[in-house]
Amino acid sequence: MAERLPLALLPGLLCDAALWEHQVARLSDMADCWVADFTTQDSAEAMVESVLAAMPERFYLAGLSMGGYVALELMARAPERVEKLALIDTRAQGDTEEQTARRRGLIELAQKGQFKGVTPRLLPLFIHPDRMADEALTAVVMGMAERVGKDAFLSQQRAIMTRRSHTETLAGITVPTLILCGRQDALTPLADHEAMAAAIAGSELVVVEDCGHLATIERPEPVTAAMRRWLQG
Repeated sequence: MAERLPLALLPGLLCDAALWEHQVARLSDMADCWVADFTTQDSAEAMVESVLAAMPERFYLAGLSMGGYVALELMARAPERVEKLALIDTRAQGDTEEQTARRRGLIELAQKGQFKGVTPRLLPLFIHPDRMADEALTAVVMGMAERVGKDAFLSQQRAIMTRRSHTETLAGITVPTLILCGRQDALTPLADHEAMAAAIAGSELVVVEDCGHLATIERPEPVTAAMRRWLQG
């Protein structure tokens, strides 16, 4: 087994530590788990600095969605600090003009006082449509968004919009890398993960069946199992 090190877990947009609850509970025998707080920074660079300041010289790194964007920015800035990398339900490229315009629209609505977190209408983008009746799951998703709140939502959207593309960063990643996604991820589709896996030499691609964007809470068992294999090396 690899050396036991801290594991930095980076959450996505409108997510908090609940996103990683299953993994923290079941991976703590292998790594010292720490969940980042991305509620005060308004750039990917600032988020990276907060992670680097909290972590020791070497650590494991896993990010989901926005957390994956931050993880790739960190790999571009300080790759020597990372022992192993996991990219979950995320992508390497920056936003398209259409995606940026959509985010600006959401920011404008929130600034007008119409921030509603993750509404039932938006839930199918975050989880598999067949899980919409899973009250325990939907309560976790909506509860995270309520706790993160409007101000952090605005900062996080700005950070996502202004992030740079890391398609060129991928080829330089040499640490053991897990790439995982839900097969029905509507926000960062499987094709994005296949492209990352093709670009990172020796990486492992894991596809979780019947699963949407928030794989760590939607299908926690196969996700945690894949992460255990990744940590064991």
